[in-house]
Amino acid sequence: MPPNNTGPSGKKKKGRRARLIVISLVLLLVAGVGYGTYWGVSTVRASFPEMSGTLALKGLKGQVKVERDANGIPQVYADNAEDLFRAQGFVQAQDRFWEMDVRRHLTAGRLSEMFGSGQVETDAFVRTMGWRRTAQKEYDSKLSPETKKYLQAYSDGVNAYLAGHQGKSLSVEYAALEFENDYKPEKWTPVDSVAWLKALAWDLRANMRDEIDRSLAATRLDARQIEQLYPAYPYDRNKPIVEGGAYDAAGKAFDPKGTPSGSTQPGTQGTPGTQGTQGTPGGQGTQGTPGTQGTPGTQGTPGTQGNRNAQGSQGTPGVPDNGGPAKGTGGAAAGGLRTGLSSLSKTLDKLPALLGPNGNGIGSNSWVVSGKYTTTGKPLLANDPHLAPQMPSLWYQMGLHCTRTSEQCPYDVAGYTFAGMPGVVIGHNKDIAWGMTNLGADVADFYLEKVNVNGTYQFGGKELPLATRKETVKVAGGKDREFTIRETNNGPLVSDRNDELGKVGQDAPVKGAAPDRAEGYAVALRWTALEPGKTMDAVFELNRATDWESFRKAAFDFAVPAQNLIYADTKGNIGYQAPGQIPVRNKKHDGRLPAPGWDPAYRWKGTVPSTALPWDYNPKRGYIVTANQAVVDPKYPIALTSDWGYGTRSHRITELIQSKIKDGGKISTEDMQKMQMDNASEIGRLLTPYLLKINLKGPNQRETKYLREAQDLLKDWDYKQDADSAAAAYFNAVWRNTLKLAFGNKLPKELRVKGQCLRVRPPNDSGPKEDLNGRTRLVTECGEREPDAAQPDGGDRWIEVVRGILDKPENGWWKTSGRNGAKNRDDLLARAMKDARYELTSKLGKDVSSWSWGRLHQLNLKNQTLGKEGPAIVRWMLNRGPWNLAGGEAAVNAAGWNAAGGYEVVWVPSMRMVVNLEDLDKSRWINLTGASGHAYHDNYYDQTDKWAKGELLPWAFSPGAVKKASENTLTLTP
Repeated sequence: MPPNNTGPSGKKKKGRRARLIVISLVLLLVAGVGYGTYWGVSTVRASFPEMSGTLALKGLKGQVKVERDANGIPQVYADNAEDLFRAQGFVQAQDRFWEMDVRRHLTAGRLSEMFGSGQVETDAFVRTMGWRRTAQKEYDSKLSPETKKYLQAYSDGVNAYLAGHQGKSLSVEYAALEFENDYKPEKWTPVDSVAWLKALAWDLRANMRDEIDRSLAATRLDARQIEQLYPAYPYDRNKPIVEGGAYDAAGKAFDPKGTPSGSTQPGTQGTPGTQGTQGTPGGQGTQGTPGTQGTPGTQGTPGTQGNRNAQGSQGTPGVPDNGGPAKGTGGAAAGGLRTGLSSLSKTLDKLPALLGPNGNGIGSNSWVVSGKYTTTGKPLLANDPHLAPQMPSLWYQMGLHCTRTSEQCPYDVAGYTFAGMPGVVIGHNKDIAWGMTNLGADVADFYLEKVNVNGTYQFGGKELPLATRKETVKVAGGKDREFTIRETNNGPLVSDRNDELGKVGQDAPVKGAAPDRAEGYAVALRWTALEPGKTMDAVFELNRATDWESFRKAAFDFAVPAQNLIYADTKGNIGYQAPGQIPVRNKKHDGRLPAPGWDPAYRWKGTVPSTALPWDYNPKRGYIVTANQAVVDPKYPIALTSDWGYGTRSHRITELIQSKIKDGGKISTEDMQKMQMDNASEIGRLLTPYLLKINLKGPNQRETKYLREAQDLLKDWDYKQDADSAAAAYFNAVWRNTLKLAFGNKLPKELRVKGQCLRVRPPNDSGPKEDLNGRTRLVTECGEREPDAAQPDGGDRWIEVVRGILDKPENGWWKTSGRNGAKNRDDLLARAMKDARYELTSKLGKDVSSWSWGRLHQLNLKNQTLGKEGPAIVRWMLNRGPWNLAGGEAAVNAAGWNAAGGYEVVWVPSMRMVVNLEDLDKSRWINLTGASGHAYHDNYYDQTDKWAKGELLPWAFSPGAVKKASENTLTLTP
């Protein structure tokens, strides 16, 4: 039965009626043009949830109370666990069903059923990877009976809501969709919830993009130069999460208090070219053979090869006369690889980035401080995951409480949930608190596969049959599309989903013996998220954990996505655990480039045992910081990845903590909150002294004064990126132009921002420099990357690249082509400063005193579907913004922007929390938007202004505090 709507609507706030009247008037004027009808107040309000009164909910065993505060955040109280999660499903559907429905269609490869033929490619790619199939396998074979029971209860709650709502009563988006097709939502299933974990894992897939980018760069750069753009991790400056410790090979366990022995040192890897040999755990590694270098260009000075975990001296990149670094070796081979990988890159870009752009510099912050150093005497824990800005926020704040905790009903937990999935993902219960950041482990590889016309592929000298299946994509308003999915023992052939991608192996260089290329190799994807795991079990285990041991047990089941988990408890303990399903690769394979799929030596050898992964508990230093830096020092013998974030944010957070606790100082909840909003620019601190020494000159005195007005902004700059800072605006414009001149213009078109066109030498061109008329042989190449994914993005990898050459004014990267090209560092910096002055004059005006970073650095919140591609009136209804933001790339307050694409905010701290383990009711939290997913509801974006200012809301947890904060009570009855 549908719910019995007997209760009155929730309390209405001043101004809602007036806004709705204005909205309806505008729609009356505009909507007739598009639809021949109009939406009125009733359409907009039809989906607003009942927040007080009494509703009947089918399937309940007892009465459930839902208390909502002024921000619409629900706290659910039930007598048994099944009722608790049934009510969670109902309440989340009340507020966020459109978001939930789109997510499940994405993960099942069924977006075309909602949005038509434009989503067919995305659907086919997702189905080829098999997200939904893997989720079904997890549900059938991996998850515990208890977890399945909770998933079913959650689904029943969602479906109880659906039974009484359809079309505009679900959300205004469905009203819009009804004009386009006759789509009707299906019932929710447990696998719909489990499949969402695959989307999370996809967006947090670590170095897949780096693997593609390194290969694409080979047409313009040689192997040595590519390595210079991926410098070694600075262990001496930016400490790993776990400092010290040792791996016991015999027991396959990590001990944070242990001392590593010489026999457990890893072997040194060779650079790309011939792969070095990776040492195996417990044994002495074999010295890697240095890779074969590409031919350096003019000015190139070969450097000493170093491995990725030890800082080797770097050579100067060669810069030929056309202004780009020397082209890589490989000729047609590199061209064939580039064509295929470029196509793959475009295919990946078409998938909705629900969590944000995938690349370096994007991550999250979390840290925990022991009670020894806090004003409360108990730990304080902070977390702010950095994800894509969207409307509504990816997170949904919620409390789930058993009215009396017991073995049968052990949940008393609150925090951040995902609409569409039961349980709390990040937060605290009455005993412990936990936070998450992306671990960044290398959990995916591309394999070149030799596929034959008879439906077989080569492996280990034999021909094996391809596994195949047919899938049908249903298309709203169009014909169904049927296609075949093929798989090898390494995974699905993702090259089948794109004509150009099928050429990926045509000429790709392969080391050692290889089968005849014929028309090229196919490309398979192996990824840990395509293997069934128990992450859904882990969510419930975390929610009911009571101490360090039960927390670690839960972490061991957290398979994908691999996350850094930090911990604190009410007894005063703090800790860290690295969980995840992380592959063990053969000694020949370091996972940095596509591998030969026919060679068994490149197969994965299983996964790293959970006990072998790094952890820490009550370290002597009294705090733990995780911000996507290296997890453990290079003595750890198991290869987790070679593509860590570079630790700029973690270093700054550590500085802030140490500055507070020195000389006996203590850290308060307010201090933790202020740290989250720290705007300091590391690259500003590094580069500004050099910029102030540049003798800027124009063609005349007036022009010189004009240029120096901007330069003078940096004289008293404190390196803070406040929203009202003119200096921050100018510096970031200089940084953007520096990157473009030194690196961006020298990268291949596949990495540059879409629409940026340059006259350059043809890639892999070994012909003469000039034609018969003496003119340089040039072609026009235009960038192909989306602005939020192009390079150089300005992340902390690029900070490390520039740090390495700042004191080398004659380094080849500083040189550019042309009659007036830069000859050295100061020439290039002067050009970047001039370009920045001209750019900001056009964007912000001539008067530098009127400039501000926030006017450049704006946040716009967009609905992830109709808010981006729907009719203009719908976009106007659903989207909000702009907000002028402080913070920036690689700052602790990581309001990220891509330097290649512009200044617009492309990822944000998607939420912020500070948990007070001495008094949980004194904890604080904030979301990016609000609890509601319904446009024009009071709680649609009521937290955004506070979020932008760095404010946090009170976080009531105890029954008394929740009741005091409650403004609406909804009673759900059987």
